[in-house]
Amino acid sequence: MAVSATYDPPRPWIRSYADGVPEDLGEMTGSLVDIVAESARSHPDAPALEFFGRTTSYRELEEQISRAAAGLAELGVTAGDPVAIVLPNCPQHIVAFYAVLRLGAVVVEHNPLYTPFELQRQFEDHGAKHAIVWSKVAATVQAFPAATTPGTLVSVDLTTAMPWRTRLALRLPIRKAREGRDALTATTSGTTSWEDVLRTAPLSASHPRPGVDDLALIQYTSGTTGSPKGACLSHGNLLANAAQAQAWVPSITRGDGCVVYAVLPMFHAYGLTLCLTFAMSMAARLVLFPRFDPDMVLAATKRRPATFLPLVPPIAGRLLAAAEEQGVPLAGTGIAISGAMALPHDLVVPFEAATGGYLVEGYGLSECSPVLMANPVAPHRVPGTVGLPLPGTECRVVDPEDPSQDVPAGEPGELLVRGPQVFSGYYRKPDETAAVFAGDWFRTGDIVRIDEDGFVRIVDRIKELVITGGFNVAPTEVENALRQHPAVADAAVVGLPDERAGEQVVAAVVAAPGHDIDPEVIRAFAREELTPYKVPRRVVVVDELPTSLIGKVLRRQVRDRLLDDDT
Repeated sequence: MAVSATYDPPRPWIRSYADGVPEDLGEMTGSLVDIVAESARSHPDAPALEFFGRTTSYRELEEQISRAAAGLAELGVTAGDPVAIVLPNCPQHIVAFYAVLRLGAVVVEHNPLYTPFELQRQFEDHGAKHAIVWSKVAATVQAFPAATTPGTLVSVDLTTAMPWRTRLALRLPIRKAREGRDALTATTSGTTSWEDVLRTAPLSASHPRPGVDDLALIQYTSGTTGSPKGACLSHGNLLANAAQAQAWVPSITRGDGCVVYAVLPMFHAYGLTLCLTFAMSMAARLVLFPRFDPDMVLAATKRRPATFLPLVPPIAGRLLAAAEEQGVPLAGTGIAISGAMALPHDLVVPFEAATGGYLVEGYGLSECSPVLMANPVAPHRVPGTVGLPLPGTECRVVDPEDPSQDVPAGEPGELLVRGPQVFSGYYRKPDETAAVFAGDWFRTGDIVRIDEDGFVRIVDRIKELVITGGFNVAPTEVENALRQHPAVADAAVVGLPDERAGEQVVAAVVAAPGHDIDPEVIRAFAREELTPYKVPRRVVVVDELPTSLIGKVLRRQVRDRLLDDDT
């Protein structure tokens, strides 16, 4: 069925919503800065952040944001400027995020574990002249070519946000303390310290504030190619997704009783929205973990279980196993939401038995702020599906070859979406933007079925991304890195099923004439160019790669052959 631009598709999923979940949201107003300000007004003394046991109240958080904004303004940050943030989960990350936004500037999030090559490519793409970085990453950024190096570089020492006893322990003259300190911080030179930024007087209340339609975030996504693409998300996009998350869990009340665990990295779209913006909008206690460590999470659970726990299946599995091994009860963990990869039903059952709460699967993309749908937080869920579109989200299922043609109800087709959380386009990439929109509908690149009750099942991916442990890996990027090795004539990278990570990155490589290939040598070479989760878990040597008539490598055939070889 061909549809017009004004087509308003049916929404069968609404009748499957849990009690109390609205069909739509009201119009978004204001900016992301307002959600912290509102929480500080309504719950000034409630803990906003907890880091290794040290807490920061909402009143203190708002003051730190104001001081940081003033300090960044003195360093030259103005409205509209892209400001790079390269930090793990820590209190400084939240303050920096909202301080940048308070000035009307634009946050650009980065993975601090990226290799210098990966990080430099993103900086070349967005061109930020201001950056707030982990002290361990400062030297990497300073080593960029002069045209790429930010003029303003603020370095952050994570240990300054820790309790004084923890800081004191890290200074002890013993090897374990030295190793812990070295893992968390590094000495820097030629940078402005975060502490100096915070010494500035608070920003004037009359300083212009951003608006709902202003650009707030450039979120990098692998997309379907290896080139960096920054999804442009407005304040309205991110406000809407936080509001949709609130609407989906009406049983959770705002305030000190709401506890959110930030075990997912906040530089990732999933962790950013559900931890950084949703938690702040709920006036929640956000418990920050610089990395996922089951022992640290269980220690926090003993003190105060999570009301809301965003995670991915490998984290749920490791947490459950550690709890059983150590005899630590998970009871009291309320709602865990899983995304980024398929959630096995045989993990849901024991996890919910251990917690007495819910573990539900959701789905989203960076271009959609990122959450598009989730299973109801209620007994009537459908295992194997990614749930129902969130309030205000519209969906169509179309012929991938002709997105103007809807397929019959219940038949597979490409998922198209529109809603208040959908981005406006890729940063400075009009051609790539045009390619992912059909009118005002965003093409997800995923093949789905929607049943009569509105539950969505992912059945295939048009895109050839490998999703490992919740992270997207673009095959082209890994292939380009492998081809730099003199022994590799060609390479094809695919994802193969993996019980722990959902998929594992596997490379099929063809040896260059006169060369023999040692798979471990190739993997070691890849580790120098790529962040660890992108490095192939396996390298398989093949005589040739299947190609199309025009010479394009057929990754699907490569994947099928590798699967056949494994059986």
